[in-house]
Amino acid sequence: MALMLAAGCANTSQKPIPDDPYYAPVYPEQPATKVEVTGSIYQDSQATGLYSDMRAHKVGDIITVVLSESTQASKSANNDIKKGSDLTLDPIYAGGGNLTIKGVPLDLAYKDSMNTKRESAADQSNSLSGNISANVMQVLSNGNLVIRGEKWITINNGDEFIRLTGLVRSQDIRPDNTIESTRVANARIQYSGSGTFADAQKVGWLSKFFFSDWWPF
Repeated sequence: MALMLAAGCANTSQKPIPDDPYYAPVYPEQPATKVEVTGSIYQDSQATGLYSDMRAHKVGDIITVVLSESTQASKSANNDIKKGSDLTLDPIYAGGGNLTIKGVPLDLAYKDSMNTKRESAADQSNSLSGNISANVMQVLSNGNLVIRGEKWITINNGDEFIRLTGLVRSQDIRPDNTIESTRVANARIQYSGSGTFADAQKVGWLSKFFFSDWWPF
């Protein structure tokens, strides 16, 4: 019972929560600007260039990641092991006749065989599509951007969330400030949920014990 409880506690992970500080957005520092009173509506220090690039390129900018993930894996294994042994010892001839013990001829015959066959197969496929906007957390020396973001959606009695972290090249960002998820390096994409519906899909701690390495059979 103690082992079962330990296995159950070991498989219990901390539930994700909204507003996790790790996924908190980064706000760029607002530089102090000196406003000169010229009587004109146009202020050169606060204006954005007419032909400036609107793609994310600095800390605090927002970039939209187009999720287009699809994975498929299949595996099969077949094992067929056969083994046989056959040993025969004819009656021993000595002294003009067969050697006997209490009238029984001394001979030996042994034969055994083993046949083991195992088959296993696994097939899994997953797909994820949608959009998520992430925050630029850091600009590396080579111009690559470290992005991180999350999205929470409350549906009935549960919460659905998507979390994403990774590295993107500024060259891969489209003019509309979007990028394909397949172009995000070291991507960590997490899609899950919490609440009544999510808990109903989880395996109980006793079942986890029977499927874990602690179960000796």
